Parts: sequence; structure tokens; C-alpha cells
Amino acid sequence: MENFSSRMFYKIPKIYYNVFVRRFDAFVSLWWTFGGGTRLSVGSDVRPTLTVLPPSREELQQGTATLVCLADKGFPSDWSLAWKVDDSSSSWEESRSPGVLGGGALYSWSSTLRLPANQWAKVGFVTCEASQGSQTALSETLRRDQCSQ
Repeated sequence: MENFSSRMFYKIPKIYYNVFVRRFDAFVSLWWTFGGGTRLSVGSDVRPTLTVLPPSREELQQGTATLVCLADKGFPSDWSLAWKVDDSSSSWEESRSPGVLGGGALYSWSSTLRLPANQWAKVGFVTCEASQGSQTALSETLRRDQCSQ
């Protein structure tokens, strides 16, 4: 295998940056923020692992159902998370956490879906879908009848 180094030189008014990129035969992620917040990320695309967590019994008894989609160990950090309820886009409240950089230079983040408990009782299944750029989307589905109520 041949090793190589590549040197890129960026000139931003009155600020000079050198960015060095070296071939590496394992996953590596590097990032550098410069200028007015421009971020350069270098690394291999890694698909996150998705997990959908059901609402708790206690929360359902209080009239609300909150589901959480955990996206773990992905790269880069700009994966989008979207919810589908019974194969339709969700119309209920959704929120997303910012990506958190963890070990191995991979990101983790989450999305929540909140709906009334009486609506959750009518749902057959929910799907969390992750997408990023031109990559093939991935999804994780939770069937309501598989949850302990």
C-alpha cells in the first residue's frame, strides 16, 4: 500500500491555515473550525445504529407518550432523523438533540416524538429514519403491540 501526504493551503483574509491529510488504513475523523464558523470534517462515512425506545407506563398514565430514537456512533454529524407513524410522516411534536462527539470520533444524537397517550393507543407502529446526503437511508421500527403497556 502506498502512503501519501497531501497539503492544502487555505488563505482567508489575514488568516492562513494549513490542513494536512494523510492516508490512514482505519477509520479516522478529523475536524477543524476556522473563520466565521466554517467547519472542515475529514473522515469516512459511518452509518449510525438506531434504537427506538417506547414510552414508559408512568408517562402513559399521565396522558402523554414520548418515544426516543437514539442514533449512535455515526459520521458525519449531519444525519437527519425523521419519524413516521403507521408509514405516514408524523404530525406530532418532534425535537432533536445536537450531535455529541464520542469515543472513536463518532457522533451520537437523538430525536423525540411526543403525542397524546390516547393517540399512541391507536398507533400500529412508529419508524425512525436516518438519512444523510446521498447515502441510503436506514430505519428502525417499533411496533406498539410489542411494548409492555
